[in-house]
Amino acid sequence: MSNLASDSEPSEMELLDARSKHRAAQAMRCLPFNQSFYTDAQNLGLHAETVLQNSQYCKAMAGWFQRQENVEDAFRWLITVGILRREVDGQGLTARIRLTPLGRQLLEQSPDLPSQQAGLIERMHHCLRRYWPRR
Repeated sequence: MSNLASDSEPSEMELLDARSKHRAAQAMRCLPFNQSFYTDAQNLGLHAETVLQNSQYCKAMAGWFQRQENVEDAFRWLITVGILRREVDGQGLTARIRLTPLGRQLLEQSPDLPSQQAGLIERMHHCLRRYWPRR
């Protein structure tokens, strides 16, 4: 016997996928990287030093990084939420990052996502999620 109510409810995997996409999209809105950053990350791969030296990767009116460690910290968060990945060469992981399939999918579905402004509540929620994650 099939229960029609349970057939129409989203599965656990669908809920996890939706949460992952929401968390990743929120990170893209809250971090200072613009469309140019994500395009170059996808097409070229980027190093933290390159990003630090080029304010062209910054959203208008956003603060910018003062040290390479801050850029790496932002990279690690975007890796954690599934937007970026480290590039791999014959020796293993490198310092260069690229977009993941999830990052590409989000940008294909909403190309203006990096330029969208996150509201105060969304920024606070993002900050809490990033610096005090639930275990």
